Amino acid sequence: MAKYVGAVDQGTTSTRFIIFDHTGRIMGLEQKEHEQIFPKPGWVEHNPLEIWKNTQEVIRGALSKTDIEGSDLAAIGITNQRETTVLWDKNTGKPYNNAIVWQCTRTDEICKELIKDGGQDRFRDKTGLPVATYFSGPKIKWILENNTDARAAAEKGDVYFGTMETWVIWWLTGGPEGGAHVTDVTNASRTMLMDLHSLKWDDDILGLLSIPKQILPEIVPSSDTDYWGFTANDGPVGARIPVCGALGDQQAALVGQHCFDPGQAKNT
Repeated sequence: MAKYVGAVDQGTTSTRFIIFDHTGRIMGLEQKEHEQIFPKPGWVEHNPLEIWKNTQEVIRGALSKTDIEGSDLAAIGITNQRETTVLWDKNTGKPYNNAIVWQCTRTDEICKELIKDGGQDRFRDKTGLPVATYFSGPKIKWILENNTDARAAAEKGDVYFGTMETWVIWWLTGGPEGGAHVTDVTNASRTMLMDLHSLKWDDDILGLLSIPKQILPEIVPSSDTDYWGFTANDGPVGARIPVCGALGDQQAALVGQHCFDPGQAKNT
């Protein structure tokens, strides 16, 4: 019987993997920082391939520090920096740009145009958010406007968008070999593209920002009894483990708790 859960904590400056027991006690931990990239004043980027490499390394590192095997994990969940945006080729996993970090202000002009035409609160009734550079929607629009290859591929259906939990989950569950393309509601709610009432992508906002709906991930519950996918036996976990939990902005305590069988874990 699996005794532990694993959590990938993908933050703004580093990535950690933490192994918890049934009581929420930390049994193993590994952490690795990634580069902060500042190409212009106000611009902030991360290399998503570096983050995926670091994710694999911290998973292996945390397991190696303990006598816990990957097969001892009941499930894996993700907690992540919200709003940071990456677009990639779904057939190869190659990003079209570095990830645009939530702190980045390059979408200022896009946001000013949106505000000019409808005010800062033009989407608040639907999304709960003001128009601001933090959110993923304007970042997607910026990438598609500034990378002609990304725009052409997006129109063909060959592009995936994700915030960082989506990126990590996709790779953990197979990547180009059928990885799950999902986002949870806490992350989707920070894109400025999700209707809070229906918990679905809003077609009107997508049209206004010229974002093809087919690039967006499926919106799923933060803790999901329907597994999104499984890690591979030859992956960093070294075992076939369900991935079924995600929370934005490092709000997780025991993100995989509902992936246990009844009675196996306590809610924390």
